[in-house]
This record gives sequence, C-alpha cells and structure tokens, in this order.
Amino acid sequence: MSTPAPQVKEIPYDKIRAVEWETGRLKLIDQRILPARLEHLYLDHLLDAAYAITDMVVRGAPAIGVTAAYAVVLAARDRYQENPNGWQKAIQPDLELLALARPTAVNLRWAVGQMRGVIYSGIVGDPVPRLLSEAQRIHAEDIAANRRMGELGAALIAKDSGVLTHCNTGALATGGYGTALGVVRAGFAAEKIKKVFADETRPWLQGARLTAWELVQEGIPVTLIADSAATYLMKQGKVAWVIVGADRIAANGDTANKIGTYMTAVAARYHKVKFMVVAPTSTVDMNTPDGSKIPIETRAEAEVLNFGGTRTAPEGVQAWNPAFDITPAELIDAIVTEKGVVEKPTREKLAALMKKVKN
Repeated sequence: MSTPAPQVKEIPYDKIRAVEWETGRLKLIDQRILPARLEHLYLDHLLDAAYAITDMVVRGAPAIGVTAAYAVVLAARDRYQENPNGWQKAIQPDLELLALARPTAVNLRWAVGQMRGVIYSGIVGDPVPRLLSEAQRIHAEDIAANRRMGELGAALIAKDSGVLTHCNTGALATGGYGTALGVVRAGFAAEKIKKVFADETRPWLQGARLTAWELVQEGIPVTLIADSAATYLMKQGKVAWVIVGADRIAANGDTANKIGTYMTAVAARYHKVKFMVVAPTSTVDMNTPDGSKIPIETRAEAEVLNFGGTRTAPEGVQAWNPAFDITPAELIDAIVTEKGVVEKPTREKLAALMKKVKN
C-alpha cells in the first residue's frame, strides 16, 4: 500500500512573484507599466539586471536583493564562458557595478556580499550551479521570512482594525508575499484587518499602481487615498496602524523608506495611531549608526515635473526629488523582523536582535 503524499499547506493570498528564475534566465514583472499591462522581461546578462534595478523595473529592497543574487549568476556564466580560469577576477567590475545600481537599499549590497562569499569559497569548475543554488536559497529564505513577519505583525493588531500602507511592500517588492503587505495578507486572513487604505505614493505612484493592483489580484478590498489625505483619515479614527516597509534600518532604529513615510509617522504619533516597520534582518545595517548616515537617492526632476508622460509643471521650474526619507526611531512603535519584534526600538534592542541572528 503506497504512502499518501504529504499535504502542502496552502498560504492564502500568495499568488504573485515579481522575480523568478526560469529556464536559465532572470524573469521580472515590469513594474513600470502596471497596472495597465502585466508583462515580463527576460534577462540574460548582469548589465541588463543592473539597469532593471536602476530604472525600477524591479523595486523594493528585498526584491532588489533577490534580483541582484540572480544577476551574479548571469555574470558568472558569462565570465566563465569567456575565461574559465580567470572568471573570478573578471567578475569583480560586474559586482561593483551591480552594488551601485541603487544606493539606499542595503539588501542590494547584502546580496552581492553573500554571492561574493560563494565566489571565493573554492568553487571548482563551472560556478553556475553553486551560485544558482545560493541565489535560490536567498530567494526562498526571503519568502519564508516574509511569511513569518506576516504572522508576527498580524499578532500585534486588534480584531477588525483599519490599516494604512505607504508605497508598495508586497510580493512585488520582495521575493514573494511581502513585508508590510505580508502583515496585511496575514492580518486579513486572520480577520484582524477589516479595512486597508493605501497611499497613492507620489511621484511613482507605487501605492496606486502596485499595492492597489496587488491587493485586487488577491481579492483583498483596498481603498486608495491621496498621500495628503492620510492625516485627515487618521483624524476620522479609521486607522489603528500604519504599516510600512524599509530600505535600510540604522543601528539606532532610524529607518529609511519611500519619501512620504516620515510625514505619515509624524501624523500617526499626533493622532495616537501605531506605526509599524516590517523588514527582514538583512535590512538592518548595524554599520550605519543613525539615519543621518544613510545615503538618500535623489532621482530625476522629470519624475516630479511630469505625470504619466505629460508635463504638468511650467517650463523653467526646478524640482527636488528625494526617493526616500528618514523616520526617527522614536516615532516607530514596532520593528517586525523574521527573528522577532522590537517594540519602541533602540540601539541596544536592535543589537540584541542582530546578535540573535548571528547565533
């Protein structure tokens, strides 16, 4: 009598993957054209992947890290085919170029560092199988971490709560499931979250184009608001938690996230709304002492001066377009990671968390 196959636990609201490895190629959802069309790009070379990161084909710190890991596989394949005996030296400029594709997201440098460690681990012969295995491990661990963070974050939320998100922190921004949006997924499944509000997130509209699209695909009701409506929404008493992701968390708990996060945190504190940051421990940078030392990417003026490809500002006007801002640790009620929750974060609490990671 044959033994029945083990039952695989189905995770609700988990259908989307922004980054995949498919038949020897890197496959990305082109997030620049969502929600109008769902299209994939197939990449064969590291330079193409670096451009995809810079041009925001793929975005979100964890997804950037996963993409970078697979990009190193592509580079190793190219360099090994060109020079089987000298590929390790030849790949170094590729790694440096990749690490600079976007400066704020620490996961990018972390992933490149992980792959660099494998490159110098004594690989004999074709490096692709070993490097691909490492990239797939990074990808799988990110998804597992997101699911764990979803559970931990949802446990903090009271039943029938309303929540507000900013930017996109879901499956589109990660290896899968999502960080802050993973908490929304888990909270909705557990009937903790009754209502989801999403900031549109100017100027790239990640909330309007991506978060709203992602939740609609999963069948989770969502209400879109202008960024400037968030404070008034809080005043109405419709939000119990603001839930956001992070591109880098400094050693003292200061957090870099999409521009507009800081003002939302200030408003949340005034209105006694809780503020949750959800990010994997790979986003915690203990070498950066505080938020003032986090490099903030400034993007092209055209992103602010134009809307949907049409200029909306008069000729001659200038624009300032920081992609991120810094939320001070004292405005954060909880940092949720796959290794645990840090409430009212401090340097000492984060150091204890990261010590747990190393052990």
